[in-house]
Amino acid sequence: MADIYDILIIGGGPGGYVAAIRAAQLGFKTAVVEREHLGGICLNWGCIPTKALLRSAEIFHYANHGDKYGLTIQKPGFDIGAVVKRSRGVSAQLNGGVGFLMKKNKVDVIWGEAKITKAGKGGPVEVAVGKPSKPAVEPQNPVPKGVKGEGTYQAKHVIVATGARPRVLPGIEPDGERIWTYFEAMKPASMPKSLIVMGSGAIGIEFASFYRTMGADVTVVELLPQIMPVEDAEIAGVARKQLEKQGLKILTDAKVSKVEKTATGVTVTVEAGGKSQTLAAERLISAVGVQPNSEKLGLEEIGVAIERGVIKIDGYGRTNVEGIYAIGDVAGPPMLAHKAEHEGTICVEKIKGLDVHPMIKTQIPGCTYCHPQVASVGLTETKAKESGREIRVGRFPFVGNGKAIALGEPDGLVKTIFDAKTGELLGAHMVGAEVTELIQGFVVAMGLETTEEELMHTVFPHPTLSEMMHESVLDAYGKVIHT
Repeated sequence: MADIYDILIIGGGPGGYVAAIRAAQLGFKTAVVEREHLGGICLNWGCIPTKALLRSAEIFHYANHGDKYGLTIQKPGFDIGAVVKRSRGVSAQLNGGVGFLMKKNKVDVIWGEAKITKAGKGGPVEVAVGKPSKPAVEPQNPVPKGVKGEGTYQAKHVIVATGARPRVLPGIEPDGERIWTYFEAMKPASMPKSLIVMGSGAIGIEFASFYRTMGADVTVVELLPQIMPVEDAEIAGVARKQLEKQGLKILTDAKVSKVEKTATGVTVTVEAGGKSQTLAAERLISAVGVQPNSEKLGLEEIGVAIERGVIKIDGYGRTNVEGIYAIGDVAGPPMLAHKAEHEGTICVEKIKGLDVHPMIKTQIPGCTYCHPQVASVGLTETKAKESGREIRVGRFPFVGNGKAIALGEPDGLVKTIFDAKTGELLGAHMVGAEVTELIQGFVVAMGLETTEEELMHTVFPHPTLSEMMHESVLDAYGKVIHT
């Protein structure tokens, strides 16, 4: 007889494991099916290990500029093997932590690949779990002891949380040697002297920043007119100037039309402005986005609506088929771990019958951990204008902030956008030191429907970088103090 669960989740990434823990807290008998590693791409091959790499790069950067802080530091060097080992160790520790949380919350872990074989008509959903195929990358830790495996399982509710994988362009297929995805870029056997990064979204720019800081000659090729296309144009422009000042080469409005492998690396043909040029480098990182893992799950057979690989859901994760839900990257953008986690919580709480608000995507912050950092939430200035609203825009530069100057980080900008009639905060955008830690302040403000008046009357501590958030609001209303 098949094991029967209240909720069975396919995928143990950020969305899946958080949904599982919340489901268990609510009293549901819960299981997670995972084929590779608990924690998913984010914990094992994305968010976490890249931050560990970037931390090493940040320290290396400051060590090279010790004289600016009155310090005498012998010429620093690095061991790329040790840098990668530290990064992998951080992921391994957290991977084991997720396994502990599953055990603590009495969530069954089923090791294998799932396919939904029956759903709808008010009955339980049936899921067949087979032996996992060879992993795309090696799991961080051995399969946890005591997990279940191949077999047939039933559940009243099945949540698909299978994430996404790197998008592959025809003719530019990664080979793991000369053409990389983020998997290979995460653990280089040696430091390449030259690198071409195709795509300037968060993944592309973070790797470009890391490798440039570590001494590689890096060129970024972006198809659209600005780098970081989802960001506010003014903020992206400030970031570009700083990245180019560090020696990063950036080509925008440029298309990679051909890639050829050579004995020593790759040659890349780039079309821009009606002209063609050839670039040569030891490695190419393809960072042109990701595509959802919605295939081979049996979704089409049971009638789940899918558009361009994205499972269509409502604000609570519900698909068009009773008993089937989807969260995270497989359910569409923004493809961010924190969005997946929140979506998972909303989904299981709705299943429980709790009074929950649907996902509000305009209040999901985005962060890019290059140097300088970029963080944002809500509408860009362009989008706010396109919405037909009358707006007020405030700006405050890092060079006007005492803490930023004391840190030796005077380059950056905080920008806020308000509805001129209601005082509603429509968007906030930042570039500069530690802005990924500051953005949550504006996220909370938006969630509480805070007005400009309430923000202006909030007391910010001194000296802090957060004072710039206050000054930016003041600037939007002609009350700025320090510029």
